[in-house]
Amino acid sequence: MKKIDMFPEQPQPEYLSGDGANDLPDDLFDALPEGEKQSDIINRPSISYWANVYSKLKADPLAIAGFVIIAMMTLLAVFGPIARPYSYDEQNYSVINQPPGPEHWFGTDKFGRDLFVRVAYGARISLTVGLVAAAVNMVIGVFYGGAAGYFGGAADMVMMRFVDIMSAVPSLLYIILVMVTLGANVRSILLAMCLFYWLDTARIVRAQILSIKNQDFVMAARVIGESDFKILTRHLIPNSIGPIIVAVTFLIPQAIFYEAFLSFIGIGISVPVASWGTLANDSLSNMSMYPHLMIFPATAISLTIFAFNFIGDGLRDALDPRLKK
Repeated sequence: MKKIDMFPEQPQPEYLSGDGANDLPDDLFDALPEGEKQSDIINRPSISYWANVYSKLKADPLAIAGFVIIAMMTLLAVFGPIARPYSYDEQNYSVINQPPGPEHWFGTDKFGRDLFVRVAYGARISLTVGLVAAAVNMVIGVFYGGAAGYFGGAADMVMMRFVDIMSAVPSLLYIILVMVTLGANVRSILLAMCLFYWLDTARIVRAQILSIKNQDFVMAARVIGESDFKILTRHLIPNSIGPIIVAVTFLIPQAIFYEAFLSFIGIGISVPVASWGTLANDSLSNMSMYPHLMIFPATAISLTIFAFNFIGDGLRDALDPRLKK
């Protein structure tokens, strides 16, 4: 029977076949080239959270378009009435219902008022209502929802049941009630929105606080003796800022739409004050003969609402850490 060698002798490398170290190759222990030394280093630079948000926003064309449109609307609101030698309520019956031209860029209405100046003045009202209402409701909703989520228990139950009761009736009805009671003006719209517009924000913030209030950094803050107010304002709310920013961004177009809708149905901004809603309402009777009266304010409303929604969608994707590039 043929004998099988279970452990055959392996050939040795040439540099070990001799009697000593003199047989080793000269370049065996040479230093590695610089390129090979850096081969295991990660080439991607480390970026912060907000730098990653900025890079993702720059890569979103719709978000960039939204920022550009809002910038243009802001310039229109600030400098539009100054750029033309007309007032928003100045009547001139010699140029009634003029089409757009070099003298009147957007044409004139049935009283000879310059439509460009009125649209620009309406941008002031709409952007002011949207930004102020969103800012005030952010403050109320953030602290109300943050307190409910942080303290929990009976306080959370009572606070959120109040929110549920208020949410049972559409907020538009509350706004109409306040407008009818206090009169049709910008202050009434802002007051109505500030009273009843923060409910959804409170729910969002409460959910975020509940998801992070038992994490280690909160426990460490309690151990070192920080007060509940400091824990809420320095730790919990800053760590929930992403969803808060997105929610507030979506509040702005809703407030602009509500103001335009109320003015359109006649219980919002009173004439002769120019609002996009009142301009659209004024154009209804002559829209078939003079379509420019409806086109310009309707386009301004649509572009502004779309722009803020584009920005909100971009921020929602950019602020989500799970989508980090």
